[in-house]
Amino acid sequence: MRIRPESLSDTEPRIDISGASELVGYTSFGNDGGRCELMVGPQHLNRIGLLHGGFVSTLLDNACGIAVRAESGDLEAIVVTASLQVSFIASVDRGRIVATARVRGGGRRQKFVEAELHAEDGRLLATASALFRLHSETPQAVREER
Repeated sequence: MRIRPESLSDTEPRIDISGASELVGYTSFGNDGGRCELMVGPQHLNRIGLLHGGFVSTLLDNACGIAVRAESGDLEAIVVTASLQVSFIASVDRGRIVATARVRGGGRRQKFVEAELHAEDGRLLATASALFRLHSETPQAVREER
């Protein structure tokens, strides 16, 4: 699947604006599952000049969490990763990459999620399977407990 520029819309509302997203430089969207995009720069490369696996895992994890929140109907829901398994298939050293995720099953509080990371040219870079837990607390309640 080739990523089309029109699918990388600046008109879609960004969600999940956090310290992590600002530090790494990714943007997240919650329409139609979870999606996380990153323009790969030199700061994202490992010592051999390829996209660092930690960033790959971060994008896949984030897309999965957004998919769970989107499916719950509450993009502010608190979800946490219980497990994440990543398979690294190919790499890039530049360009836009997009992680997409879908909830595949689960119950009320646990969700099974699958994700893929694609390069701009459509190459599959990595896949992930994850288990997420939904918490009943609100973000406000969690902040007040601190």
